[in-house]
Amino acid sequence: MYFEVIIIGIVAFIVLTVNGYIKPNKFIQDNQDIFMKLKEDDYDFLVRAKYGDGLDSDVLYQKRIKNGLIVIILLIFIMISNLSLVKVVLACVGGYLMFKLDYMNLKNFYKAHLLQIDSMLPYYLKGLEILIQHYTVPVALGKSISDAPEIFREGLIDMINKINAGDATVTPYMEFAQMYPVRDSMRMMRLLYRLSLGRQERKQEQLITFSKTISNLQQKARDTRYKERLDKMESKTMSMLVCTGVGVMILLIIAVMNMIGQ
Repeated sequence: MYFEVIIIGIVAFIVLTVNGYIKPNKFIQDNQDIFMKLKEDDYDFLVRAKYGDGLDSDVLYQKRIKNGLIVIILLIFIMISNLSLVKVVLACVGGYLMFKLDYMNLKNFYKAHLLQIDSMLPYYLKGLEILIQHYTVPVALGKSISDAPEIFREGLIDMINKINAGDATVTPYMEFAQMYPVRDSMRMMRLLYRLSLGRQERKQEQLITFSKTISNLQQKARDTRYKERLDKMESKTMSMLVCTGVGVMILLIIAVMNMIGQ
């Protein structure tokens, strides 16, 4: 009878939610200031890394909150016959874990694709270097947006807006590097900032230094991709050898068993 009550309660909750009698979205919006404090600092970046500009990170975040609240309510329903403070806390922990699940998936995706994202920066900077030969750094940054990898565009727009607003410090460049914490991003943004400050007569000398650094980054990216492919080939080769060895051993055991049986 206990399980029937739980099932009826869950079905009733779903029906009331679908028909609008229970409005979790309104509850979330009314308490948005509280829920936003739980938002991770790098969540927006991770959403852009996976989905680009195609999805609104705020909408996905509200969905995370909604899923977490639903899990809390369902767990309380399940334990309602013998409810206690400890079980309410456990239900809240379960809801929080559900809330964190999407963030962890995004984090794992970013780590899995970090090498791919990391390899984009040197090639973007190479295109930027060509533009800097003809324009000032802020103008070159603005003109580079259309050809930049999609993941960098929002950060570029934010950086350019701050520079155009009169921020002549290194801060906009460093904030971009912090938003995209890939290999050597900090060093490259410092070089770019120094290049923006350099006198016209020193521009060519600074561009040569900038170009050499980019070439080194591109070589590192190529070496990393080559090593990654080599590791995959070695892993596949080892898997094939292990499977072949196990298959041969099984055949030998079967042959020995047949000989013994005769």
